[in-house]
Amino acid sequence: SISTTHPLETQRNQMKTITSILSLQKILSSYRGKKRIGLVPTMGAFHDGHLALMRTAKKECDIVIVSLFVNPLQFGPSEDLKRYPRDLARDSKMAESVGVDFLFAPMASAIVPPDLDTTISVSQVTKRWEGAARPAHFAGVATIVAKLFQIIKPDAAYFGQKDYQQTVVIRKMAKDLHFDLMLRIRPTVREDLYSGACGLAKSSRNQFLSLSEKASATVLYRALCHAKKRVDKGEQDCTLLQKEVAAIISLEPDVRPDYIAFCHPETLEPVLKILEKTVLLLAVWIGKVRLIDNIILANAPRHASL
Repeated sequence: SISTTHPLETQRNQMKTITSILSLQKILSSYRGKKRIGLVPTMGAFHDGHLALMRTAKKECDIVIVSLFVNPLQFGPSEDLKRYPRDLARDSKMAESVGVDFLFAPMASAIVPPDLDTTISVSQVTKRWEGAARPAHFAGVATIVAKLFQIIKPDAAYFGQKDYQQTVVIRKMAKDLHFDLMLRIRPTVREDLYSGACGLAKSSRNQFLSLSEKASATVLYRALCHAKKRVDKGEQDCTLLQKEVAAIISLEPDVRPDYIAFCHPETLEPVLKILEKTVLLLAVWIGKVRLIDNIILANAPRHASL
């Protein structure tokens, strides 16, 4: 077993938890070229959204690796890194339950050594929205994801659509740096009808919401659905749609909008008219918790009448 060959590796039934970069690379070298390797990068605090990514990776790949690393580089000075939820035992059981092969949980000093002098900046697609609200965030994300791609060299990597701008940043970074892998962006997983927070996007931050705040947070999905219905019926004026979305959010006094943005799906530049595909990005504050969500709006081509 792994635990008999390296002191930093343990085995839980079929899943192996590994903390050593060199040990993981040695193990994966025996699979590379023979087995399809899938990676699900995470910061832990697993929920159904993470598990959905793991299940998809399991269906599409022979070997599934979940990385669990709370990335200090993506936290700003006013963001509490220490407050981020951590429960390795719980996360391990959840990952194992869906058939993950390896849980990679390295020490912070191994991934971000004190003398780290190289970071990755993806300039254009990070200058707005989350990039403006959290200036160092995406450089931290891109740097660590690039490190994971380099360490693991997966054939495919899996991310959730909830963090839409993040997926755009990673896609651009992977293209610009010629990473040889497929990026799989999977739909947002939401709370169900019986949860008391129907439609709320699954997020590790949700655990910081009170029950009343969770109920208020459902306004995000209601606002997104309203915009989709209006676009599906032919509305194309983003200024008008933005006002309508803002009006819906204002019905919840505990919810304070940060931004409501209709954007090009690849450049994230704001648009005034609905394109063939447009992404609506939302960010709000509920108490001390900041939530984001999004939806893809499709402008169906109009056929000339006969």
